[in-house]
Amino acid sequence: MDNPTPHASNEPDETSGGRPISRKGLLKAAIVASAAPLLAGGGVALARDAASAGNGPLAPTPQCDDGDDTTPPQMEGPYFKPNSPRRTSLVTPGTPGVPLTVSGYVFGRACRPIPGALLDFWQADTNGSYDMARYAFRGHQFTGPDGGFSLTTVVPGLYPGRTRHLHVKAQAPGGRILTTQLYFPGEPRNNTDALFDPELLMTVRNVGNGRQGTFDFVLDVAQTPGPTDPPTDPPTEPGTSWESGTSYRAGDRVTYGGVAYRCLQAHLAMPGWEPPQVPALWERG
Repeated sequence: MDNPTPHASNEPDETSGGRPISRKGLLKAAIVASAAPLLAGGGVALARDAASAGNGPLAPTPQCDDGDDTTPPQMEGPYFKPNSPRRTSLVTPGTPGVPLTVSGYVFGRACRPIPGALLDFWQADTNGSYDMARYAFRGHQFTGPDGGFSLTTVVPGLYPGRTRHLHVKAQAPGGRILTTQLYFPGEPRNNTDALFDPELLMTVRNVGNGRQGTFDFVLDVAQTPGPTDPPTDPPTEPGTSWESGTSYRAGDRVTYGGVAYRCLQAHLAMPGWEPPQVPALWERG
């Protein structure tokens, strides 16, 4: 799809592994904090949430300083078709298969969301077959003003030689096209598929009789970092102890473990985000 179409294109969790909390994830928390539903455990519904609240150091990158490399590309494969219909659902009420929703955000290299980004999805049906005659299980959409997207489909079946996967092309307005694939955690064939890349694992959880997957794309798009939130007026006093469940603004000051910290960006505090653990949110002083 080098030239996108004119109008285009009570259950256990399965997660992508113990990724540390990134600045991108924290920025997304700020995007959705005012309206996002909370999970049963009380945390903001981040795309990398369930196993991402790790306590390890944040690996720096030149652009984001938070371990958020651009999403790696993958081969297109033989079954892409241009000019897919614009739609966010690839199924009808009678479509066989395990229901699947995939949602997330598209970011640039400064970890800011990209509105109006093109996402063109295609996949196998529940039996592992691709439709080349029409446009079944194919469709494109654009991210919203907050850079978010949502896709309704079914879990793809197994194609010979491959693990379960979704294909996608992602493109910022006027930018280069990223062609890649998304994978499911816990699949036995992940270990034998030569194309499988753990960096492209979705976070997946079982919900009712279906599954919910989340993934955030980071495109190779230069961005100017946005202004930080205005500090609380007046800022909290340094003697205030950090507490989970408190909404903090940039400039707020707290103490934790006898050490003073200053808030770097607005967020809702939650377990695992204690000031020493998230230097993207708090600095000493």
